[in-house]
Amino acid sequence: MRMKLAFLVATALIATPSFLLAQEKGGVINVATIGEPPTLDPMTSTADLVGIVTQHIFETLYTFDKKWAVTPLLAESLPEVSADGKTYTIKLRTGIKFHDGSDMASDDVVASLNRWTKLASRGKQAASFIESITATDASTVTIKLKQPYAPLVSLLAFNNSAAIIIPAEKQADTMTDFIGTGPYMLKERKADQYIQLVRFNDYKPRSGDSDGYGGARHQYLDEIRFVPVPDANTRVEAAVSGQYDYIDSLPVESYDKLKSSTATQPLLLKPFGYPVFVFNTAAGVTKNVAIRKAIRQALSMEDMMGAAFGGTDFYAADGNIYPGNFAWSTDAGVKGNYNVADPEGAATAAKEAGYNAEPIRILTSRQYEFHYKMAQVAAEYLKLAGFTVDLQVVDWATLTQRRTDKALWDIYISHSPFLPEPALIGSLSPSSPGWWDTPARKSVVDAFTTEVDPKKRVDLWANVQKTMYDEVPFMKIGDFNAVSAMSTKLQGVDPAPWPYFWNASIKK
Repeated sequence: MRMKLAFLVATALIATPSFLLAQEKGGVINVATIGEPPTLDPMTSTADLVGIVTQHIFETLYTFDKKWAVTPLLAESLPEVSADGKTYTIKLRTGIKFHDGSDMASDDVVASLNRWTKLASRGKQAASFIESITATDASTVTIKLKQPYAPLVSLLAFNNSAAIIIPAEKQADTMTDFIGTGPYMLKERKADQYIQLVRFNDYKPRSGDSDGYGGARHQYLDEIRFVPVPDANTRVEAAVSGQYDYIDSLPVESYDKLKSSTATQPLLLKPFGYPVFVFNTAAGVTKNVAIRKAIRQALSMEDMMGAAFGGTDFYAADGNIYPGNFAWSTDAGVKGNYNVADPEGAATAAKEAGYNAEPIRILTSRQYEFHYKMAQVAAEYLKLAGFTVDLQVVDWATLTQRRTDKALWDIYISHSPFLPEPALIGSLSPSSPGWWDTPARKSVVDAFTTEVDPKKRVDLWANVQKTMYDEVPFMKIGDFNAVSAMSTKLQGVDPAPWPYFWNASIKK
């Protein structure tokens, strides 16, 4: 049974649906992003910015369609799964070329998946369930599991900590040759200036219609340039003036201003996802779960969301990890643990937990302005509770690097779209920054991921959420809508959490 997952309701102020407009080849678009990606190797990063850029260069065996169901990409079809749920047979598409002109074959896939299980946080998450990955023949790969593992295909489909397929001889831990199978290939990267992608003429798209991230990927554009624009206000002014063709991650208060522009139209993704405060559970003061609970007790999620997003047209204070329009929605563990806003009680709890005025090091960035606004509110509530706060404001690339070092932080602020499979949530992996790794986590997560019955998995997810609230590896702050903008001359771009520009073209 396919679960009803209302992953994204996208409202775009577009007069004519893009698929009705004639699309011609040619042209260059400039995409304003929130900053410089820390890497172009999507296996080794969970940063959305990395996935946004690199999904045009690299591809995975599977991806997600517009209903957020898994659909084949480099695989010919969905895997054949044995009756016991432990053997996945994957037929590969033939005639697929890498950007260096070589042909993709099963040995490339095996080598890539082995690299994924070694280096990627989500690959490591799957690795303990995998017995072997072998090439059955030149166009077939077989994955054998030690026990059933329901999220496997979703993990293989995700563009974040991604199981990209690269040539077998390009498997170094540190990627230096960015050779994929995608519709665009890397031509030049100038740090803090641009990342230039150009059409890969030997790309072989899937047949049929485009379908979300799946289906046919058309290469109408000659070139895509991703340009880092770290300051949010600069991105807004650039959007209003029409300086860029697409502008990602704009403050919600700019929505009305964008509507009045003749050069640009706003895109509202509703609901987009949730901001999250991730705790360092492995080292430092927040290793103590009682102190993590005291920090949560002090905070007003409502005030943080209000400061970050203004009116309730753009946010909801909701402690359920998934909102009510998802099959995964549950209030398990939420009551009494969300939006408590009790600094006085938190002060008492912190003292009882042994807190002794150690600095709480909070990592945040102004490239996502709503992160910074939430951090400011959180800092004031924590000070009221007697915590010493060390608010460290850095650029996003620096944050993603620092969060990998257990010695450097106690909380970092991020956000996530609502993911179609809960096992994709980064904090469920012990190797993800935060390093939540307890017997309770293993028990509930393993029970959830090894169950293949969809109805039973919904109930088991409630146990996972309750354990999250019991052990506080992170705090969900609320639900929010996201605003981006695109030129009135750009067509073929559908609102998406990780915007993509195959199928995009420029009106002539």
